[in-house]
Amino acid sequence: MEYLANLEALFHRHSGAPPQSITELKAHGSDRKIFRMIGDAQSFIGIFNADRVENIAFLSFSKHFHKWRLPVPQIFAEDLERGIYLEEDLGDTTLFSFLSEARTQSGFSEAGLAVYRKVVAALPKFQIQAGKDLDYSVCYPRSRFDRQSMMWDLSYFKYYFLKLAKISFNEQELEDDFNAFCDFLLEAEQHYFLYRDFQSRNIMLREGEPYFIDYQGGRRGALQYDVASLLFDAKADLPFDVRAELLQHYLEAANELLPLSPEQFLRHYYGYVLIRILQALGAYGFRGFYERKTHFLQSVPYAIRNLEFVLRHAEFPVALPALLDVLHRMVRSTALRELGNVQLSLTVRIQSFSYKNGLPQNETGHGGGFVFDCRALPNPGRFEKFAHQTGNDPEVVAFLENESEVHSFLTRVRDLTDQVVENYRRRNFTDLSIAFGCTGGQHRSVYCANTLAKHLREKYQVNVELSHRELTKAQER
Repeated sequence: MEYLANLEALFHRHSGAPPQSITELKAHGSDRKIFRMIGDAQSFIGIFNADRVENIAFLSFSKHFHKWRLPVPQIFAEDLERGIYLEEDLGDTTLFSFLSEARTQSGFSEAGLAVYRKVVAALPKFQIQAGKDLDYSVCYPRSRFDRQSMMWDLSYFKYYFLKLAKISFNEQELEDDFNAFCDFLLEAEQHYFLYRDFQSRNIMLREGEPYFIDYQGGRRGALQYDVASLLFDAKADLPFDVRAELLQHYLEAANELLPLSPEQFLRHYYGYVLIRILQALGAYGFRGFYERKTHFLQSVPYAIRNLEFVLRHAEFPVALPALLDVLHRMVRSTALRELGNVQLSLTVRIQSFSYKNGLPQNETGHGGGFVFDCRALPNPGRFEKFAHQTGNDPEVVAFLENESEVHSFLTRVRDLTDQVVENYRRRNFTDLSIAFGCTGGQHRSVYCANTLAKHLREKYQVNVELSHRELTKAQER
């Protein structure tokens, strides 16, 4: 291995002595060779990469970011002719490994949130501050995230994920939508540094502080892309309420460096979330389906859940019928959710409502669930003493618990929902909607929704979201 002998010689020239130990490290999705090289008093990371142009981009960016005092690895020695360089050893703890270890103990913690706040606050300094005088001529493989770059990513998704996952599509109609989608994305300002792979495995933690690596694919582009990459990083699996908080924190940090319109930013934000998810799915398909590195397929169910969230929350001001049809079929696919033998968390959304105000809308991606009609049950609302009370009040609860018809009804409801909850958990479905309706949405439906929520929380490790539509409306009036 000539490159290893060259790295040893570079280490010797820089430190004055040969390395005492050399350990190869995992390169994950990269073709680079990475080594920890330890001498008497120093430890370096030695890199061999046969791609000269990529090395030039990384080394140039590293020196530039150091000039701006950004936390990136220092470059100690380089030999471009041999494709090698020595960089600062930042340790072994990535943001992803920190997150994974913390989750085994306490789930997503306040400590994890604190680190992410530091990360999103640092991102605009790369994009806006350091990006304004960066030498974009060294970018690899293109100087900006332009239409060509976007179409490469979308084709990557089409041929390495859709084709290999055997998801059918109309080639011309999908290509037309890709072009319309790119037109929409290119409306956003493109004058900033786009890190390109801003995700939890490319952020190192040393003494609680984040350091940033693997930005060699950077180029000009829109601000939205990198924060979308971080917050929708598939296996990091951040809680969605945390993502919303961190996005707001990012916008506040960016606004300190550049007057920013949140409305304009958010107009294109979910579009960049979507293209990042599709690019990632292309990578999972290439590495997993094509190269048979099956551990990459473990990320697919997480990406499908991210996709489901986008389809539920985003409104794209551009018609994309063929693309959206493909995405909805992916979200409904049990096979994709079961790839990689991972276990996603299930959220059961339970609500009460009044039939007089219409059925509740199911906003989940696959539309699974039940609507139970409580109008055949004994009605506390017929009694004046309960008129101003609800199914949350002890008196109404006591009334309904004394009715055998209510017990019989809820027993059947529990049997049905238990069967579906267990099935959905096995199949990695992430949302189940259950609604209870009665005449006014005040007594019976509220009580039944509360009772089922309590049952599911006690029996299963699932997220239960409980809401009472009519009671909420009354409070808002």
